[in-house]
Amino acid sequence: MLDSKIPSGPLSEKWSKHKRDSKLINPKNKRKYTVIVVGSGLAGASAAASLSELGYKVKCFCFQDSPRRAHSIAAQGGINAAKNYQNDGDSIYRLFYDTIKGGDFRAREGNVYRLAEVSANIIDQCVAQGVPFAREYGGLLANRSFGGAQVSRTFYARGQTGQQLLLGAYSALSKEIASGNVQMYSRSEMLELVTVDGHAKGIITRNLTTGKVEAHAADCVLLCTGGYGNVFYLSTNAMGCNVTATWRAHKKGAFFANPCYTQIHPTCIPVSGDYQSKLTLMSESLRNDGRVWAPKKKGDNRHPSQIPEDERDYYLERKYPSFGNLAPRDISSRAAKEACDDGRGVGPGGRGVYLDFSEAIEKFGEQTIRERYGNLFDMYERITGENAYKQPMRIYPAVHYTMGGLWVDYNLMSNLPGLHVLGEANFSDHGANRLGASALMQGLADGYFVIPTTIANYLVTQKPGAITTDNAEFKRALEDVNARTHRLLNIKGKRSVDSFHRELGLLVWEKCGMARDFDGLTSALEKIPALRDEFWNNVNIPGSGEAVNQELEKAGRVADFLEFAELLCLDARHREESCGGHFRSEHQTEDGEAKRDDANFTYAAAWEHTGDFSKPSLHKEELQFEEVHLAVRSYK
Repeated sequence: MLDSKIPSGPLSEKWSKHKRDSKLINPKNKRKYTVIVVGSGLAGASAAASLSELGYKVKCFCFQDSPRRAHSIAAQGGINAAKNYQNDGDSIYRLFYDTIKGGDFRAREGNVYRLAEVSANIIDQCVAQGVPFAREYGGLLANRSFGGAQVSRTFYARGQTGQQLLLGAYSALSKEIASGNVQMYSRSEMLELVTVDGHAKGIITRNLTTGKVEAHAADCVLLCTGGYGNVFYLSTNAMGCNVTATWRAHKKGAFFANPCYTQIHPTCIPVSGDYQSKLTLMSESLRNDGRVWAPKKKGDNRHPSQIPEDERDYYLERKYPSFGNLAPRDISSRAAKEACDDGRGVGPGGRGVYLDFSEAIEKFGEQTIRERYGNLFDMYERITGENAYKQPMRIYPAVHYTMGGLWVDYNLMSNLPGLHVLGEANFSDHGANRLGASALMQGLADGYFVIPTTIANYLVTQKPGAITTDNAEFKRALEDVNARTHRLLNIKGKRSVDSFHRELGLLVWEKCGMARDFDGLTSALEKIPALRDEFWNNVNIPGSGEAVNQELEKAGRVADFLEFAELLCLDARHREESCGGHFRSEHQTEDGEAKRDDANFTYAAAWEHTGDFSKPSLHKEELQFEEVHLAVRSYK
């Protein structure tokens, strides 16, 4: 049985009650425990720094050369918090409600309310660290709006909020590294989770510079390794982002929840050619001042300046007047696809719509828009060669964030004792669609405020240092990793790793992307095993395992994507409803909106690995809505 460990009592008192009832470890005893943190983005860096400051010994791992390169920097637009500085009616409850509704009523009430509750503390923490949030003339921190909300609650640092927040967390982490309480392992990739008697007690890593494979033991393990969006090959994620850490944990017994909940972001620079290996995101914050439109006439390829106002379709303002250009990401993405499928798309291949700032520039002046979004406009011009101050940006939806992840309880611990999962790597807070500016909020909430309290509930049950790398399970895990590496290097086939990744990504995008249906998913489920089989017989990986070998790195990650993709499509086919980012064509309203089936699918689908990729075992966590009543999700 899945026990979420949500505290009893009123929603607004659950977190306070849980903190009060949680176990404590005295400062001297904390120093006896070792914690492994895998990943050093916002969730990982904040957790490692916070746990170290409490006294725990921390080992922190990242495959980048520095934590500053974590993909958290790509979350540019802002971070939500219920401060109500604008005096526009915001509150903890309103942030909670918007997040539950934004996730199409497929998230836990208890987790989401806690997220809203600690959001204000995050801002205070980051300001104390020196994060340069934008400020109003009088000195108060500035706010702007994001999709799915009718209040201004998003704190920002121009268009580089994620980077500035990461630098704050990295500063805290660096202080602890200097104190000697955090051992930092850069250029180290986790290749296996080690379990002893069913408990997570360590990891196996490969040094990406020397090729050395090493075992690391601890009293518990925290996975803070981000999402799996690169299963689609083309996404807004950095090319190194992968599913390996969470997938290897899944194969050791951790349940994978809701993998079909993948988010398509509506504001991405369109694909420009087959040569591309990734896509670039234009922050959702741009939709505060930019108006989204497409020509009313099909095939209208005139320059946007030559298309008069009465021949433009501001379709988000037309379809969703209450929220307009700040409709949630899933809804905005499908609306853009609808316009393009109707033959009204712009740019090469007709796969784009306009994001137009002419009205905002006329009203506020170009200098104001530069102050708000200057670096985003510069990035757009460097990539496209077009000046967005003079003509509209061209945007199109792309894979961005993943709401699915390893199942965790209220303590952020998976069903595998000792394995805690933070940030995008877990499933708990966003339901079927993440609202903009909530990723940074969740990562920092988990790392700064949740895990420092909840980790003791597990650690008090463990004798510190009882498990070492001398345990037979570590030897067995090392042998498995080395055997897998040896097998990959000895295939000596004819196809490159990237060719397999690209083929898989295109297949998954077409069959399990913005729209899915039973037949398409069934087709994908027939093709993925065949592609996986070909990979293990025909991939070519040059070089050896004893030095830098980026093709070997990629091969391990793509091998995991080829396994994970099957679970992704199985989950999508299993869920016979549309909700948020999961849009089944068979299940939509007359006007093309997502149609949920609350009677049969109001649960989190947590999948257990059985050894047969085509037959995972389903466990259901029924979702209870006591504070918010299930309702048709409308932004009109």
